[in-house]
Amino acid sequence: MHQPFQEAEAKLVYEDGNYRVVLPGTYVTCAVSGKRIPLDLLRYWRVDRQEAYASPAEARLGFSR
Repeated sequence: MHQPFQEAEAKLVYEDGNYRVVLPGTYVTCAVSGKRIPLDLLRYWRVDRQEAYASPAEARLGFSR
């Protein structure tokens, strides 16, 4: 029987210019806003804090902390 599609939070290791998937999922959570970020739209993260950001504005806020 076909299971319905379920979203799940992925666990990633953020690296310079790339990330590794530790636990598969469909999204990560923005460290500033709490928004869900689909993995195919993930563009902004901070390696030293291992945080993802949903947009340039949220990344700017995250980097200023």
